[in-house]
Formats: sequence, C-alpha cells, structure tokens
Amino acid sequence: MKDKLEQWTKSELQIYILMLCANADSNITNEELEVIKTKTDKDTFERLYQEFAKDSEDESLEKIQDNLVLHEYSHKELVNLRKEMFEVFFSDKKFNQMENTLDKILNNILY
Repeated sequence: MKDKLEQWTKSELQIYILMLCANADSNITNEELEVIKTKTDKDTFERLYQEFAKDSEDESLEKIQDNLVLHEYSHKELVNLRKEMFEVFFSDKKFNQMENTLDKILNNILY
C-alpha cells in the first residue's frame, strides 16, 4: 500500500528536485549542498534532506511526479527551475553522463 502523498509547496518541491540533481552521480558535494542551501531556509532544507536521504531514486522521481501535478507551473517558472538544476549540476565543475541522464528524465517529467 502506498503511503499518503506528502504535499509540498512549489519551493519545497524545487529543493527536493535540486537534491536529486546533486545526487545524480551518487556523490553529493559540499558545493552542491551550498547551492541548494541558498535557495531555502535551514529548517526546510534539513526536513527535506532527511526525507530525501531515506528515499530511493525511484521513490524520489515518483514523489516529484506526484507533486508536480498539484501545481501549475508557468513556462518562466520551469525555465528558472531548469536554470537552478544546472547550477547544481555544474557547481562541482563537471557534468557527467549520470547527471545528463537525470536531466533528460526530469525534463520529460517537467514538460
């Protein structure tokens, strides 16, 4: 049986997506975490990070999909989110194949 859906705000969903981006290569760096922390307050970051840490990648993608349908995003909001995703991807000065694959998956989910 599926757990009750945790309904996030747009900003909470954004932070969770950025955490998934940081973990795309299975190695979250301090640079990636610092970028994410600038986007939210400490309590929200800690709460979402604890939830993210216990989720598998499949669970994370499912939570993202489930929460995306709860919100209407404008084209401008999606462009800004994608920009922030790339800020996390490139914060360690690399963009590897796993990050590229996750980017394509998230692009399909977002649009």
